[in-house]
Amino acid sequence: MELRHLRYFVAVAEELHFGKAADRLGISQPPLSQQILSLEREIGARLFERSNRRVELTSAGKNFLKEAAEVLERVDAAAVRAERIHRGQVGEVRVGFFGSAPFVEGFQKLVFDFRAEHPDVDLLLEEMPTYQQVDAILDGRLDLGFVRPLQPKPESIQSVEISRERLMVVMRKDHPLAATQGDLSVGDLAGEPMVLYASSIGSGLHQKIVDLCRDSGFAPNVAQAANATPTMMGLVAAGMGVSILPESLKRLSLDGLKFVPLREPKAETAVWLAKRWDDRSFLSRNLFQQASRLKAKASPQGAGAEPADGTGKKGRVRKPR
Repeated sequence: MELRHLRYFVAVAEELHFGKAADRLGISQPPLSQQILSLEREIGARLFERSNRRVELTSAGKNFLKEAAEVLERVDAAAVRAERIHRGQVGEVRVGFFGSAPFVEGFQKLVFDFRAEHPDVDLLLEEMPTYQQVDAILDGRLDLGFVRPLQPKPESIQSVEISRERLMVVMRKDHPLAATQGDLSVGDLAGEPMVLYASSIGSGLHQKIVDLCRDSGFAPNVAQAANATPTMMGLVAAGMGVSILPESLKRLSLDGLKFVPLREPKAETAVWLAKRWDDRSFLSRNLFQQASRLKAKASPQGAGAEPADGTGKKGRVRKPR
């Protein structure tokens, strides 16, 4: 039994006239009559009572009509849904983000615009550190991720920069360095107790700060490690030390804290949107293209994005030590 047999049967059952049903189906009447007879033989029951004047459904035919109509309705609905998924109108996208990403304007705009343009798509957001996101993207557990710059970046990861911002020293307002006029240098923090992200969580910002300190001739004096940005700020407010955080986090600032920019050109960080090179799903490509357009508006050169047709080998990224 094929779907066309069900469609033929339903048409005849609704029209109760073979000629009208054939016109509706766009076929001639003899083949339609043959297909109905074939269906009745396969089922083992008469579905219609036929005479020269009328066609009527048998009891078996009436019951079969209800079941056949339901099957065709479900098949048609499944076909429509499949087409909408193919067009990116429905479905889901799994996107990772590091804890402070929602404070970045580029993140906010991309998420807001994507949800507005795809109201029937489930945008599933999951918070996790940068390097855990990369593993999840490579494993297929995430489609995309908002990450900090990756060092090194696996060849199989494609990324576009959506935001760049300065790094700033965060300290209590009564800290001696808070009285400094203008910017601070990373070297000014030599010997200062520092509150940093724990290296074990795989935050890209941790390694960035360590590298800045080493470039200035010292190793950071880590007095306390934390897993979350609000925790770090609270510890700084409690006098456990100073910290270095992106400028966007000034929005979270607690009373009694001061943000002072670092003057070194390298004292900046970025937010990337990353995905696998070989991920060709419509929704993933659509969100990535939105990020590329966002970057292009901010910088005509569109720096930070790879060509859309690149390829690469799948690899793991090593967490910073």
